[in-house]
Amino acid sequence: MSGRDPHEHHRVATPLELLFDLTFVIAFGLAASQLAHLLAEGHYAAGLLGFSFAMFATCWAWVNFSWFASAFDTDDWIYRVTTMVQMVGVLILALSLPRLFASLDHGAYVDNGIMVLGYVVMRVAMIFQWLRAARQYPEGRAACFAYASTIFVAQIGWIALIFINMPLLPTMMCSGALILVELTGPVLAERKAGGTPWHAHHIAERHGLLAMIALGEGVVGTVALISAIVEAQGWSIDAILICVAGTGLTFGMWWLYFLLPSGQVLHHHRQRSLVWGYGHILVFAAIAATGAGLHVAAYYIEHKAHIGAVATVLTVAVPVFAYVALIFALYVYLLRSMESFYLLLMAGTAAIVVLAVIGAAVGIGMAFCLIILMLAPMVPVAGYEIKGHHYGTKALRQVLES
Repeated sequence: MSGRDPHEHHRVATPLELLFDLTFVIAFGLAASQLAHLLAEGHYAAGLLGFSFAMFATCWAWVNFSWFASAFDTDDWIYRVTTMVQMVGVLILALSLPRLFASLDHGAYVDNGIMVLGYVVMRVAMIFQWLRAARQYPEGRAACFAYASTIFVAQIGWIALIFINMPLLPTMMCSGALILVELTGPVLAERKAGGTPWHAHHIAERHGLLAMIALGEGVVGTVALISAIVEAQGWSIDAILICVAGTGLTFGMWWLYFLLPSGQVLHHHRQRSLVWGYGHILVFAAIAATGAGLHVAAYYIEHKAHIGAVATVLTVAVPVFAYVALIFALYVYLLRSMESFYLLLMAGTAAIVVLAVIGAAVGIGMAFCLIILMLAPMVPVAGYEIKGHHYGTKALRQVLES
């Protein structure tokens, strides 16, 4: 673990990284399905709280592994076995999510012991990785120790939560404090302790791959919607519209994400990586929540939801708009450029979202509401392809020359 070359040419994701990512298909799928179930029941607080816990634990473990692998991927047998241990931790965490959501729904106490156990398994393995890197990479020892020490301190608190059953509020307060400790690690290591030799284009590719895994929930949600309509009324115009809406929405979100010039900017301005990386946790959550919203729409069509049409459309509309806003914010942050045209595109996106909600309120069918909502990410995509790329190319050139 002597550290990879951050300027290495043709650096791409390894087969082991891709295998590791497969466990997150399960984690995202279970988190989204549990959220969809509680939203369909109208239990919004419990669903959103459980989803927040699940997405932070899942995404944060993935982020730490991926940034470490970008800097120190030796791919020897020790590294591979340690990665397998982390994969086991992901699966333990994922399979415990129904118990977590159920306990939050009942409100007596938070049953997060197994979930925390899976998280701790992942993080303890990560401590071993950082300590091994600290021993074999002297010039980066301070940064490696900063990562290992903050993870270690946080795990003491998380392990305590396994054995202590507390009501919701104390659990939230303790979890919030421990999350702050976890988030402090990269700041100390990369800003104060010299940093690690992560590869900008590789890390941009890795985040893009996880975004596509999260987008798979949109495809699953679309299939659930089509199945609900076919079972209720056979193949019809509504089934075709749902197919177009779900696929178009997922495709538009994918297209919008890959307008970000992440690798190019981070290669020249590595100090922008922390905000970009932390922001992606919210991006991944918004994508997975959109898939959950499509599941809720399927429940509504099957008459299994206990919420109305407006609330159902909002379960899709809110995360879609949040996603577009987050991509917009990351784009502006990376390029340090704001144009009035960008604000016009955001206003157009907001208008589409509001129109879909109004459509549900006046009795327009769910399929047509989702067709309208499909256009939300398409507005900034079309705007960029028609005119916005001129601003983007100019801003990118200035960033790369600065």
